[in-house]
Amino acid sequence: MRGRNTGKPRPGRYHALDSLRGLLLLQMTAYHALYDVVHVIDVPISWYTGRAGYIWQQSICWGFILLSGFCFRMSRRPVRHGLTVLGAGLLVSVVTYMAMPSEFILYGVLYLLGLAGLVQCAVWALWNRGKLPPFPAGLGLGLSLAAFFLTRNVPRGSLGFESLELARLPGWLYQWDGLAVLGLPGPGFASSDYFPLVPWLFLYLAGYFLWRMAGPRPAIMARLKPGLPPLAFLGRHSLLIYLLHQPVLMGIFTLAQALG
Repeated sequence: MRGRNTGKPRPGRYHALDSLRGLLLLQMTAYHALYDVVHVIDVPISWYTGRAGYIWQQSICWGFILLSGFCFRMSRRPVRHGLTVLGAGLLVSVVTYMAMPSEFILYGVLYLLGLAGLVQCAVWALWNRGKLPPFPAGLGLGLSLAAFFLTRNVPRGSLGFESLELARLPGWLYQWDGLAVLGLPGPGFASSDYFPLVPWLFLYLAGYFLWRMAGPRPAIMARLKPGLPPLAFLGRHSLLIYLLHQPVLMGIFTLAQALG
């Protein structure tokens, strides 16, 4: 990351990015609809609970986090945006705790995106004030991805990526639930949607560095202007849709069960 601003946020919207966000929202809604079918209505779907379903879920999460990091500098008020998303994440925690304790969400993906944005605001301010040295975008992207893959399994107690375990981490790191937000959950921690800062902040930073590589190139950014209007509309209202889609799905399935 560079200590000086490399360019002002471009005017207008990049509808291709909104469209991509809208596509991810549709996939997320479909995934959560099947989640309700499997875990609430109790209808078994073997592929969904197997490897294929896991890869699908991860692709949606990776897409949202990378895209959010890429769009960090496009926000006119990144601090307010980060606080808004973080507040939405806290709202999800409160609602699930009160309405569906068995599906309680703590440090979910919205919480991560809001907190990662605020962390990025703080660090970016230090670079702009010359408190930190310039950081080449290509090197930053490589280091961010390497850190993500190295720490992917930290919440599970080891260094490594998925089934590749490089080294076990000391058990004493996982004795306090208060460190769960960092990726070190204690023995009593539980959440049905868990995205701690480690490793996911590194994926967010990878998205930011991708923007750093593309942002100074008008020809590349110009290609992101057009989009698909229906998907772009969904993408522009992603936070509201995220907050409402699960209650709507639950209402539909509850009504279907009552009528059935």
